[in-house]
Amino acid sequence: MKHMKYMLGLGLLFVALVPLSTIGSNTLVKFKGGIGCDPISNVVVSGGTTTATANTVMGASPAGQIWRIADLDAHVSIGGHIRVRGRGLLLAGGNGIGTNAGASVFATLFCGGVPSSTSTVGVALESDGDFTIDDVLSPTPSNPCGTPVLLIRSAANDHWFAAGIIED
Repeated sequence: MKHMKYMLGLGLLFVALVPLSTIGSNTLVKFKGGIGCDPISNVVVSGGTTTATANTVMGASPAGQIWRIADLDAHVSIGGHIRVRGRGLLLAGGNGIGTNAGASVFATLFCGGVPSSTSTVGVALESDGDFTIDDVLSPTPSNPCGTPVLLIRSAANDHWFAAGIIED
């Protein structure tokens, strides 16, 4: 009887310490919100010389123009299924401002600084910059995925247009 009370107490402690949403969860990582691409990360002026540094992220080159994204939600499962819904991925400067530049996009998930997985198909941006990626990452991302980074990239040249903001 004493053993059963002890086991019941441990079970209740476990339930109290572990959020119910994580029990049986298939979620590897979630992203809520997005950051558009500014192709320049730094400008240094020294002795009359100006040097600009490209905004390379995880080895991926930036898109050649400024991009903005109104919203992004992404869910990656432990098995590698990815669903990304983006809104308003549009050019934020230049003569094509406010357009999608005829771009198609795919997603890359980086775990621990390594490009671990990529969606397999390019999805055309709608005229308002909206898109949905519903695919399986290849290869399956590592579990756990340390320091995750999600980039939305160009299907034409692999440059990045937007990044996801990790959801806590």
